[in-house]
Amino acid sequence: MNERRGRNGGRRAAGTLLAGLLLASGCAAPDDGAAPDETARAVRATLDRRAAAVLDHDTDAYLATTDPEATGLRTAQRRELANLADIPLSSWTYRLRDVTARGTDRATADVELRYRIKDYDAAPVAADRVFDLRRDRADGRWYVVGDRADGDGVRQLWQQGDVRVVPGKHSLVLGVGRTEQELRAIARTADRAVPAVSDAWPERWAGRVVVLVPRTVQDMAGLLGSAAADYRGIAAVTTGQTGGAGRTPADRVIVNPQAYGTLGTFGQRIVLTHETTHVATRTRTSAATPTWLSEGFADWAAYRSEDRTAGQIAPELADAVRRGDPPAELPTDEDFGFAGDPARLARAYEGGWAACELIADHWGEKKLFAFYRAVGGHRGRDGAVEQAMHEVLDTTPQDFTALWRGELRTRLG
Repeated sequence: MNERRGRNGGRRAAGTLLAGLLLASGCAAPDDGAAPDETARAVRATLDRRAAAVLDHDTDAYLATTDPEATGLRTAQRRELANLADIPLSSWTYRLRDVTARGTDRATADVELRYRIKDYDAAPVAADRVFDLRRDRADGRWYVVGDRADGDGVRQLWQQGDVRVVPGKHSLVLGVGRTEQELRAIARTADRAVPAVSDAWPERWAGRVVVLVPRTVQDMAGLLGSAAADYRGIAAVTTGQTGGAGRTPADRVIVNPQAYGTLGTFGQRIVLTHETTHVATRTRTSAATPTWLSEGFADWAAYRSEDRTAGQIAPELADAVRRGDPPAELPTDEDFGFAGDPARLARAYEGGWAACELIADHWGEKKLFAFYRAVGGHRGRDGAVEQAMHEVLDTTPQDFTALWRGELRTRLG
């Protein structure tokens, strides 16, 4: 499941089995467009001190930026800093976007928190925060009296409890409320997924993955700013922005411990390989990429080296074909909605897998890779698949769909 965090495509889920089934200094970065007035400069200085204290694990310096009279907030922030203690941070910055003065001694600051995990994040993870501040007239400094998520309501893992950190060979697993044994098992599975994805995806990528394991599905939803009901049957999702120029922000694979725990060893391996594929292909996935292609490719990569028949990989689709009710078209983005019919969701994933399997089998794996890159490199959704099919596969969407339907009948009938 690829949790697309850009505004271009909504959220999407993890593989065929899933459908059934987380600036090299501590200083605030420059603020483009921020008003260069005294209040903004003073607030920025407070945020600089706060960021440095996080990197230094200096509780006293961190709390020195918080209003001494805000006892409840100080208690909560002391706990949050302790929860962060084992996470190997390489950077933690606050980018001040805007400051709204509320009288002479009160202000609200819109801030972007950016942080990176050492040896894992080539680019920062970003989170929007809102700080309420009070100016002390005696020393002229601004102190934090409130710290909350922006309107999306996203919570960070360390705000949910003490973070346990388990490093793997190719992975880093961060968990709250989970046993070390459980987290080590997930790290072992992720360590198998990473080389499998490198074998399936020809381009160079980071070759490592960060996995978050919250306490409950409700906490998982809190990390995503969504309703828990959307994820109850979903074993894992991947966060990250798609599309756009420049560096791609870091991904996090987020595991739903309840759904993931119901899977066997094989299912867990498929899930994490699918999610890791999203991490590897992120720079080639854009608003132009239809969900059937991104999710289908992730499933194709996950099953590529597994000894499974088409009927075992796509049981819901096989049932539909045997009933004489095969799909007439490739899955739409709407077919991948989490809150809809689980059987429809399963068929969507299976249909995407079957389309990518068809390309790899009929045209070859190199053509599948080229097709994926061509679609993602298009300037927008309109015409992306049509042009890539014409230029890479020398076919049309109509002919491809007909061939795909024929393959469904042959392999699943």
